[in-house]
Parts: sequence; C-alpha cells; structure tokens
Amino acid sequence: MKDKLKREALTYHEKGRPGKIEVKPTKPHATQKDLSLAYSPGVAAPCLEIEQQPSNAYKYTSKGNLVGVISNGTAVLGLGDIGALAGKPVMEGKGLLFKIFADVDVFDIEVDEKDPERFIAAVKAIAPTFGGINLEDIKAPQCFEIEERLKKELCIPVMHDDQHGTAIISSAALLSALEISHKKIENIKVVVNGAGAAAMTCAKLYMKLGVKKENLVMLDSKGVIHKERKDLNKYKIPFSTDKPVYTLEEAIVGADVFLGLSVGGVLSKKMLQTMAADPIVFALANPDPEITYEDAMDAREDVIIGTGRSDYPNQINNVLGFPYIFRGALDVAATDINDEMKLAAVRALSDLARLPVPEEVNIAFHTKNLAFGREYLIPKPSDPRLIEYVAPAVAKAAMESGVAQHPVQNFSRYKENLRKRMGIGIPLMRQIKNRACRNKKRVIMSDSDDYKMLKAAEIVFSEGIATPVLLGNPKKINKIIEDNDLQLSEVEIIDPKSKKEKKRREAFIKEYWEKRRRKGVTMSSARDAMLHRNYYGVMLLEHGVADAFISGVNRNYNDTLRPALQIIGRKKGDNIVSGMYIINTKEGPMFFADCTVNKDPSIDSLIEITLQTARAVRNFNIEPRIAFVSYSNFGSNKGNIPEKQRAVVERLHKEYPELIVDGEMQANVALDEELLKGEFRFSELKGKKANTLIFPSLTSANIAYKLVQKFGALDVVGPIINGMNKPVHVLSLGASVDEIVNMVMVAVLDAQAKEKEETES
Repeated sequence: MKDKLKREALTYHEKGRPGKIEVKPTKPHATQKDLSLAYSPGVAAPCLEIEQQPSNAYKYTSKGNLVGVISNGTAVLGLGDIGALAGKPVMEGKGLLFKIFADVDVFDIEVDEKDPERFIAAVKAIAPTFGGINLEDIKAPQCFEIEERLKKELCIPVMHDDQHGTAIISSAALLSALEISHKKIENIKVVVNGAGAAAMTCAKLYMKLGVKKENLVMLDSKGVIHKERKDLNKYKIPFSTDKPVYTLEEAIVGADVFLGLSVGGVLSKKMLQTMAADPIVFALANPDPEITYEDAMDAREDVIIGTGRSDYPNQINNVLGFPYIFRGALDVAATDINDEMKLAAVRALSDLARLPVPEEVNIAFHTKNLAFGREYLIPKPSDPRLIEYVAPAVAKAAMESGVAQHPVQNFSRYKENLRKRMGIGIPLMRQIKNRACRNKKRVIMSDSDDYKMLKAAEIVFSEGIATPVLLGNPKKINKIIEDNDLQLSEVEIIDPKSKKEKKRREAFIKEYWEKRRRKGVTMSSARDAMLHRNYYGVMLLEHGVADAFISGVNRNYNDTLRPALQIIGRKKGDNIVSGMYIINTKEGPMFFADCTVNKDPSIDSLIEITLQTARAVRNFNIEPRIAFVSYSNFGSNKGNIPEKQRAVVERLHKEYPELIVDGEMQANVALDEELLKGEFRFSELKGKKANTLIFPSLTSANIAYKLVQKFGALDVVGPIINGMNKPVHVLSLGASVDEIVNMVMVAVLDAQAKEKEETES
C-alpha cells in the first residue's frame, strides 16, 4: 500500500468517532416516562409478548432490520488469515454498505475461533439477535460446512457473501452476455480458473441457470480438476472432469466462457484467441485480473469482458447484490436465502440492465449513451433503481418458495416504501457530484494557505469534480502541500501580490476604482483592495479566468460576500441576493431560505427570494414544494409575520400559479403529510409535505438551520448564494473539508447553469 494512501486510510478510520458505524436510538428517550417505557418496567410487556409468540420479536424489536456481519478473519480481502480483530475494519465497512445502499442495520461480530464446530456454536448462540446473518471472509473449505450447517440449523437467512455475491452478479452478467452473443446457455462451454469458495459457488449457480455439468471445466493451482487426480477433497470432486485436458491452455480451446477467480496474468492473449466466437471473459482477480482489459481487447475485437475493477466496463461488484438481497429477505421475515431468491436477484439485475439508464448514471461514467450491450452487461452501483428492482424480486421469490413469514401484500406500495425509505438525500449529493464531473469547471479557491482548503482542492482535482485555482502566497501554499504530501503539483496558484500579476493587478485596480469611485472608493483604497484575495479572486471571475469562486473558510461571511456584490453584482433582473441551505434528511433533501443575507425581507423581497430558491432547487432536478413558515396556520393567529407570509403567498398564487406554494403554516404542518391530507387538505401542497421552507426573517431562518445542523446530525450543505450574476459561494467559518468539497460541487453546477443560460440567450 502506498504511503499516502495508507495515511489517508488511517486518518479516515480514526478521525472524529473512530470506525465507520454507530448505534442510534430510534425511540424518544428524553423523559423519565420515555425511559420507563424503553426499559424497566415498561419493557416487560414486549418481552412477555415475544415469550408467548417468538415471531413478535419482529414486531417489537429491531430484529427484522438487523443483520449480523460475522467473520473469523481467516480470508480477509486478499490479506488472508489476519485474525478476527484485524478484520474488524472490513466488517464495519460491510455494515456501512448495508446501511447506505439498503438501510439495513448491522452489528459486526468478530469471532476469534477457527474451529468450524466452535464457530458454528458461537453463531448459533447469538442468532436470536438477528433477522439475518452475512458470513464474511471465512476461508475455504471451512466456509462451505459453516454456511451449510447454519442454514440448516437456523430459521433466519444466512449467506456467505464471498461465495454467493460473486456468483449472483457474474450470473447476471452471463445472462446478458449470452443474449448479446446469441448463445444458448445449455450449449456453452465454461472454464473456471480457481477452485475457492466463490469459484465453486459460481459454477453451481451457472449450472442452475442451465450450464451442463459436462460442459464445465474447473482448474485449481495444480491444473484441471480431473477424475484421474487423487488429491481432490469432497468439495472439488463434483467438479472433476474426464475430458483429455490438464492445463488452462488445453481447457480454454473452443470455450465460450472464461471465469477467473485466481491470480493475475494467467490468461494470455494467445489463449484468448483460441476461444470460441464472441468469447465471454470474466477476469475477476483483483487488483490484477487474469487478463487485462487492454490485452483482451487487443487480442479479440469480439470479446465481451468484465473485471472486478471499477475503472473498466462491466465491474462484477458484490455491492450490486447483498444489500438488496438481505433487504428483500428481511422485509418478508424469510427463514432462508434459497436458490430461488438468488436466481431472482440474478434475473432482476440482468433485466434492469436492459432498461434505459438514468442520467445520473450516465453522468457518473462520463457518457451520454450508456446502454445494454458489450460494455454494459449489469447495472452500475450508482443506479438508484437497484433497491426497487432487486429487493422486491427477492421478496417475491421468498414468498413463492414458501420461506416468507410476513408476505408483502401490495408490491406497488412496497416499492414506493423502499424509495421513501432510502430517500434521495444521499443520491442528491451523488447526482451533484456526477453532474459536476460531467462538465467540470475552473473554481477559484481563496484562503488557499489553509490546509482544509488545500485538501479539498486535492479531492476535487483528483476526482475530476473541478479544476481548482489556488489563490494566495505560493511559498506558504507549497509548504503546506509539501508537509502534507498533497497531490497538487498540476494545480495553478495565483498570487495577487506577485510581480507576475502586476499588469493584471493594475488593470483590476483601475476597473474597480471606476466601478466604485462614486461610492467612496479612492484609487489608494482600490489598490489596497486588489491585494486582498477576495477582491482579486472575484475580479478574476469577472474576467473569465475561472467559472466560479468560493471563499470564507477563515473569514467573516460579510467580508467575503461584500467584494462579490461590489464587483460581480446581482443577476440581471434581480434586486437582491439570498442564501439557501440544503438539509439532507433520510426522507430526502430540504431547502431552507433565506438563511444568510436578508434580515427582515419585505413582501417584494420574499417573492424574489422564493423565485431564486425555486430556480436553484430545480437546478438539482427537484420540483420545489414551497411552504411559508410562521407561528400561524392559515390565519389561525394574527400578527405582522403571519400576515406578511400570507400576503406573499397570495401574490405568488396570482402571479406565479405554476409554483407549488402555500402558507402561512407552522413548520410541523408543512412537514406532516397526514395533517396536510386531513385538517389542511385544501392546501396547495395537496397532501404532500413541503421540501422548501421560506422563513420570514434572517433570525428565524438562521436559528432553524443551525439548530438542525447541531442537533439533527444531518448533512447540511451551504450557504448557497442565489441571485449573483456569476457563481460566488461563501463557506461557513471553519467549514470542514467535506463541506468545502460539497460547496465546490454546488459552485460547478451553478457555473454549468450559467453557461446554459448564456448559450440559450
């Protein structure tokens, strides 16, 4: 592992709260009454209900959404037998993936036991805790016995993902590849190079899909698994062949499919050239595949290839499977993950690949026409539709095969609940990033003698989000870069005070003086201003040196915004600028305005704030549902504030009828669908909660977003400045690296929108 990557990885796992997952309470716990219900004496009631009927555990506890990721650390991520404790970061990582992709809660359990019998006993003893068990990183052949026994002896779903994950995903890719190559599965010849847990399980699943046993040849490190060999264990014997082939070179001749789960470089270009027409090659050794993508394409124009790597087409990635398979199994309280459920996942993945690809997936992979074909056999992990395709398919298969204890009654409603469960908050930030990468812009990053700003610059540069332009003293900046081994050697640094900038600086001084000479700016003060990064930076933006500007990590908000207003100015037709925050919640993103600029906006200003905010929200491909919040619900209380909010809404209904907007209303009403459907069913929100809140004053808006940020443990992005003539965004004082990166992404989208406006005009 390279030193820099090692340091970054260690910092990532250590910073803040160590590790990657935590446990949070899901019920009220603020009062003595709450605690008496959560624990003694109230907790006795659900205990007795479960004693009488064990299935009530799904009703009264978290069992139904809890998976145990359990390992003994004997086969960790290519690191081998590093032990249970050393494998814990991997198990936590698996827990993180379960949560972010399918909202499945996880306890990671590291069992310090290599003896299969004792390991099985330990897992059985703790099994009542869980709704399902994901076995992980257990070496072969012990993993076969462990999984088989636990599946037989427990009444909850058990799956060893190292075996079945690769089998399921590669099977989906295989079905797609066969359709593209016009081959029938019962006729194809398959060579499997590798005889570990994943390879054997892949072979079994391929045969369940229709591959004939006599048409499959498997190899281990000693060559073909042949009936003549005397060293085969009971797990390899079923895959032995009597064909007169003993090496990979012999076995591969005429084969339709090569599946590699072995070591890099074992499949040569010459061997590939001996395969049948339209050969299907899944070279899954990581990080070095059995044959590289480049060598495969060079050897055969007709090859269909997939690897385990994300930088090539057709990545065979387990994350396409396990989160959604367990989601479907848990949602019907399945007693098993059986072959029918695995095959349902296979077909769902293959079917999804045939559908038109969402734009956010195209953007993520820098293409406009990602479509079913040789380079797109299976969905991408960033496809937001995976949960609503794979999980229901698995749940339905569980029901049809008789292992579902709580069948789904309405699959349309179930799919809708899955979408709501996941929300679109995290996908929103992913969408913003993908769109930024699609058409990256030059972003001036002021305060570049701050480590956090430079670290953020490294991230946005390396991930292709933006081209950063650093503003500041090169000596100071390069010292921080060198001290922290940041990869920024290709990034431009502009020093407003340098001799190199003298000619441009003098022009800027004159221009600024001419802009502001009747507003108290002298030539001397203009000269001083152009030595200041925030003035010089926005002047660079004004002259097209870059497409966007961000600053403020260690400066007062007004000190950053003022130069932009003086030099860049407001968007044509706008009389004010306003500030907006994105609040990413589990149910989706919320937008708060105006949180940063207008202290006591008038009715006209509130209308303009609303229009600016609506434009910004639509730029994220979200239709704004706007509520004007106050302490009154539709005239229930009198006062200047509710009357002002009410007057704004009346004007918006009249002048902008296309907007979905209503109020005045209390915040809880705006966010409560039941109240909106019941007591306030006359509302223009039409029974659906608001996603955009317009506050009556800077005081209320600022307090609201800061309380949410502090106590809500939510991802808050902003402030986003709306109404500027060019993209200028001001960071919160002390912003973190992640917050800076988020703001760069928003600035890039803002610049893209500006470019589109100019093109269309």
